[in-house]
Amino acid sequence: MKQILIVLFITFFTFTTFGCQKQENENNIPVDENNNVNVVSDGKKAADFDLKTLDGKSVKLSDYKGKIVIIDFWATWCPPCRKGVPDLISIQNEFKDNLVVIGISLDQQNTIKDLNPFIKSYGINYPVVLGTQQVVADYGNIQAIPTSFVVDQNGNIVDTHVGLVPKSTYTDLITKLLKKS
Repeated sequence: MKQILIVLFITFFTFTTFGCQKQENENNIPVDENNNVNVVSDGKKAADFDLKTLDGKSVKLSDYKGKIVIIDFWATWCPPCRKGVPDLISIQNEFKDNLVVIGISLDQQNTIKDLNPFIKSYGINYPVVLGTQQVVADYGNIQAIPTSFVVDQNGNIVDTHVGLVPKSTYTDLITKLLKKS
């Protein structure tokens, strides 16, 4: 019994620390101090999408042209994703006039029932849409969650992260992007 508890603790700690992902860095992709992948993009246009919320409303990336957008691929069952949600809520509040966070849920049939209660219990104040295979493919075949993209006011991907992102990483970049405009 004690061995099972130790294994469960180690598994939980690993997921919490490193994300819900298979850790790879065979291509020498740069990582930050938390071992999260941080790829600064070269201004590639973000793929537009038209995804649905749980209540059937349509959310399009193109509706937010002129604003900074954080696209966050996540799921309710992912501990690092859950840990990052309060920061995204705070960022949405802080920069509400110039930014929108869009949460793209990758919950599947067995966990989709948890999505609405999760949104309500956390007080999520940004659109949460249901991910599709197409949007996953359009954003580089998401291999791990959380994965996030920062899109500038012109629709260009300017930052990409795999893993939990410190709030200051987002706010520093948002502040720089707002000064540019």
